[in-house]
Amino acid sequence: MKHPVLLFALGNPARGDDALGPACLEKMALRRWPHVECRWEYQLQVEHALDLLERTRVIFIDASIEAPAPFRFRPLQPRRETSFITSHALVPEYLLALCQELYAPPPPAYLLAIKGERFSLGAPLSPCAAVNLEAAASFLETWLISETSEGIPYNS
Repeated sequence: MKHPVLLFALGNPARGDDALGPACLEKMALRRWPHVECRWEYQLQVEHALDLLERTRVIFIDASIEAPAPFRFRPLQPRRETSFITSHALVPEYLLALCQELYAPPPPAYLLAIKGERFSLGAPLSPCAAVNLEAAASFLETWLISETSEGIPYNS
């Protein structure tokens, strides 16, 4: 049995604020919730559609230059459209569509897009991104707890 909640972070820690997804995931992993799996990749691949099976929900965590500060949290719907502007080969909506077409209806999914500014190779996390990270991690922890019983993410 897989963990019902998947936190799926995207990003490259060597590219400045692109480290926001993995950094947020690290903060969530410290909580060690028994029903939450934390996963990090540089980018999504088609085989990640299998990771969506048997989940009650999935939250994708990524850096964004376009999100308002400090972050945007929004639900996602399956979409085969490929005209998204992104640094990743696949976007979460496309992965949801693949899951739906190949296996089963995908679980409810959300995107936590954390505002970043600098994405240069070798750059550290910018001061603004660090502030945004703290706000996003606090929000996500509260959101996960609100979906729980006795602090453990709900498994329905």
